[in-house]
Amino acid sequence: MAHGDDEYAAALAAAAGHSQAWLESLRNRPVGPRLHASDLAGVFGGPLPVAGMPAAEVIDFLATQAEPGLMAMPSGRFFGWVIGGTLPAALASDWLVSAWDQNACLRYATPATAAIEEAAGHWLLELLGLPSTADVGFVTGATMANFTGMAAARWRLLADAGWDLDSDGLSGAPRIRCFVGRERHDTVDLGLRYLGLGKPTQVDADGQGRLVPAALDAALAAGSGPALVCLQAGNLHSGAFDPFAEAIAVARKHGAWVHIDGAFGLWAAAVPELRHLTRGYEEADSWSTDAHKTLNVPYDCGIAVVRDPSALRAAMGLHASYLVHDAEGPGDPFEKVPELSRRARGVPVWAALKSLGREGVAAQVGGLAGAAAAIAEGMAALDGVEVLNDVAYTQVCLAFGDDDTTRAVTARIIEDGKVWMSGSRWRDRDILRVSVSNWHTAGEDVATAVDAVRSALASVRTS
Repeated sequence: MAHGDDEYAAALAAAAGHSQAWLESLRNRPVGPRLHASDLAGVFGGPLPVAGMPAAEVIDFLATQAEPGLMAMPSGRFFGWVIGGTLPAALASDWLVSAWDQNACLRYATPATAAIEEAAGHWLLELLGLPSTADVGFVTGATMANFTGMAAARWRLLADAGWDLDSDGLSGAPRIRCFVGRERHDTVDLGLRYLGLGKPTQVDADGQGRLVPAALDAALAAGSGPALVCLQAGNLHSGAFDPFAEAIAVARKHGAWVHIDGAFGLWAAAVPELRHLTRGYEEADSWSTDAHKTLNVPYDCGIAVVRDPSALRAAMGLHASYLVHDAEGPGDPFEKVPELSRRARGVPVWAALKSLGREGVAAQVGGLAGAAAAIAEGMAALDGVEVLNDVAYTQVCLAFGDDDTTRAVTARIIEDGKVWMSGSRWRDRDILRVSVSNWHTAGEDVATAVDAVRSALASVRTS
């Protein structure tokens, strides 16, 4: 089948129309999907067609048939996991990224996207109060951002120990001791596993999940050799932040590299009223976050920040005769991420920051925390509802007496569909976890969330 400009125009018009319809449906549609993947397998599967279908018809079919299997994650009533929405400028710029179709790995080959991503990186460092000379890499998500920061740590720690990782690999290398808080996110362990560093030593945490510096000191003192300490900005359940100043001082005493997993919490540094939560975090060596969470850009866009550019580029870069390197400037994009071929995912970050400005980012992140506080206040006023965490950021953990009741209320909320809140288990209790991550979430969504919990609990009590 021949493809021409008319087919592009028709397909893009169809996609724009369906996208607009989807966005307009978010205000009132049930949050959960109406069909399961098994229900849709036959719709999209079967034998590969012999003859093709015009592009616009493909888009019509795709949008219409997929709609019952879509979850309204961009809705202001979606409080599951930690998933944000999408800002208008970020969404539209992501369409441009797809249309431009640039492999954003070389400054020489794609100067526009390289310059845009470099500007976004500098803005992020300025906004978050991180070292202006740090390298910034745009990866797929928080998992790979953690991996990237810890890969730089592995390279530097072994190099400082006199081991040539590039030539000799890990076999026979000095063991890197890894330390994590007892309530770190599991993707930290996953990154360590990818890097061949093994299972980390768990350090005690307090009642809100914050690592205890004295326990870290004792754990580090119990051995010797290269060490990597992973701290957390934003506990998955409580939203709490590790005591960075104290923990980093302990790590420095023992010569450890400090990495901070800030998937959704790093952005607290952009809000004057919340910056105290990140006190001292700028003294770490590497940081990770997800722009599609708190900043609200489209999937996928993780961000890795590393204080030591030489360590990051040594860990991630490669040299090949066919690659034309830019002799000037801050290094090629591919030297800062695990990929050679990738989309220009930093462009929507630039667009989001350009559209919001410093004040807009602060208002957005502060608004998420404010909505979480309002939800917690409304929930605490309901009979039989316990708010289990200190709500200082964007997470609220609820319980309804015993575990059976909590599970039943969670299931009833999901079945009802007015809001989406995910169940979890925290500190040996089943809980309902509310994560406020979407810029759309407003007062009416807060009221809907509280009412949904009230109704679900009443229904469970009378069943």
